[in-house]
Amino acid sequence: MNKYFILNADDFGMSDFFNNAVLDGVNNGILTSASICANGEAFEDAINNILPQCNDLSLGIHLNIIEGKSLTNCPLLTDENGYFNNGYISLILKSFNKDFMTQVEQEFRAQIEKVLSVAKVDHIDSHVHTHAIPNIFKLTARLAEEYKIPYIRTQYEKPYLVPSLKKHFNTKYPPNILKIILLNSFTILNKQVLKKYNFKTNDYLIGVGYTGMMDDMTEEFGLKVINKESITESLIHPCKYTQKNEDSHHFEYLLTQNSELKNKIKKMGFTLVNHSFVKKF
Repeated sequence: MNKYFILNADDFGMSDFFNNAVLDGVNNGILTSASICANGEAFEDAINNILPQCNDLSLGIHLNIIEGKSLTNCPLLTDENGYFNNGYISLILKSFNKDFMTQVEQEFRAQIEKVLSVAKVDHIDSHVHTHAIPNIFKLTARLAEEYKIPYIRTQYEKPYLVPSLKKHFNTKYPPNILKIILLNSFTILNKQVLKKYNFKTNDYLIGVGYTGMMDDMTEEFGLKVINKESITESLIHPCKYTQKNEDSHHFEYLLTQNSELKNKIKKMGFTLVNHSFVKKF
């Protein structure tokens, strides 16, 4: 049985902390891929200083229309200063507006072209899963075909539980369950779109149900429920801080350094790969 696992760092280029986590995660850990934000404050550092040191890194584009500053003039997506100001529900509702979608396309093109001008990419996803919104997914698929990007992330997460009360009795877990229901529903629709194109995608995703609580335990138990030939992608947001930090993103960095987790992944029958491998699969 061929079971493949991709550990992807989202938010590459957002800050030096994210960038340093990617560098260490690839060269000294189990991180295999990363997705870069074209509008990230540390984009230039990621391209010029980090990427050249990561020979085996699979690079993707992390489309972002929900946080930070836009690259284009798109007033339907931003405030008067050019900062994105739409929440997820607002994006769903506005995705039926033609003028709004025209500006989304304009911004997506600018972000894609900025990354492609300086690096080779092999996958595409988005910040806060905005490209999963069905009308935006259709646009993403069309652009991926045009720019010859062979892999688009989908968001089907197989439900699972970890043996930890604190991961369930908190303010994060209940909204995350609603996210799973919404994104799993979107994935059913979006995989119909993928049938029109010759794209690769993941069969399963890990990282929605325990958003903000990802660690070695959530990875292990997320993989345990997958028992058939498949491609599973896990998204994390690792940050490497210079001092001890209890931020959840720092724990996500620590899981990339966990050799015991790596051994458990292999014992469960998974092969650690990146998106470049999947492109040939």
